Amino acid sequence: MKGTILILLFLLGGVWVGKTGFPEFLITNDYSTTVLFCLLFAVGICIGSDKELLEKLKTQKPILLLVPLITILGSLLGAAVISFSIPDRSLSDCLAVASGFGYYSLSSILITEYKSADLGVVALLSNIIRELSVLIFAPLMVRYAGKLSPICCAGATSMDSTLPVITRVSGNEFVFIAILHGILVDLSVPFLVTFFCSI
Repeated sequence: MKGTILILLFLLGGVWVGKTGFPEFLITNDYSTTVLFCLLFAVGICIGSDKELLEKLKTQKPILLLVPLITILGSLLGAAVISFSIPDRSLSDCLAVASGFGYYSLSSILITEYKSADLGVVALLSNIIRELSVLIFAPLMVRYAGKLSPICCAGATSMDSTLPVITRVSGNEFVFIAILHGILVDLSVPFLVTFFCSI
């Protein structure tokens, strides 16, 4: 829980820096990619130094490869259920937003292009909230829903921005599952978003 509070404090600190505009160089330059690469490098060191990792991977069941499919189907089912409580939006709109799976830079652009700018903003916020939920609540997810839950919730981000948190709370043996999950879910985004936008 201490780590979750720390992440939240850093997030709020970033919001404050963004609002005040100080220091200027942090706003005018995009350092998020560099920081992400540093985090992934650190995760790589942890993986490489774990002598028991290959043994742990051998004990994993092949059925875990179905995790990306479960993530996709669960997200779409959840969006379909929610769509009935949103009178201004069609089922296809809700499914298009859900098909972003955390990949906000692509899905929000596609939805804006194919549907409308306001739905694109909804997709952007939805995907950011999905990612932040993992960054903040991953320890609680593992405690109450199991070690795969932050991977499924992370969607496409399980292979990059949320990977360090997933590694810390779920364990090194879930790293390759998280990366494979992220890649497969990521690949589905352009196809599913454009499909639901065209309905």
